[in-house]
Amino acid sequence: MPPIRTDWVEVRAESDIVHARQLVRRLSSEMGFRLVDQTKLVTAASELARNTVVHGGGGRLSWECIAEEGREGIRLTFHDCGPGIADVQLALKDGWSTGKGLGMGLSGTKRLVNEFEIESRPGRGTRVTITKWK
Repeated sequence: MPPIRTDWVEVRAESDIVHARQLVRRLSSEMGFRLVDQTKLVTAASELARNTVVHGGGGRLSWECIAEEGREGIRLTFHDCGPGIADVQLALKDGWSTGKGLGMGLSGTKRLVNEFEIESRPGRGTRVTITKWK
């Protein structure tokens, strides 16, 4: 079944991270997500938007409000053309960080959503897709 609604926005600067958070909050609220699930999805989106800007040099957020197999959800895809991630499995481990963070970004994001996919190749960028179901 095709998405109910879909669109995309640029994620290139700090202000775009804020906009992405606001967009995801609005979409999840309009779709009737519980407040705790809205917060989880907004937190995940914020982390991935920040990674897109800081580590990927900017990119885009594509979003879909979807209905599949009798359930509704939101699917977000963050894509950049940055340096990519050399070792995705290592990047998904708690405590691993390329910066000064706690190393909970990707692994924490994965725990906040129902579905998490990451594709990355050095020199070709990174694509992270997350889905949260109601």
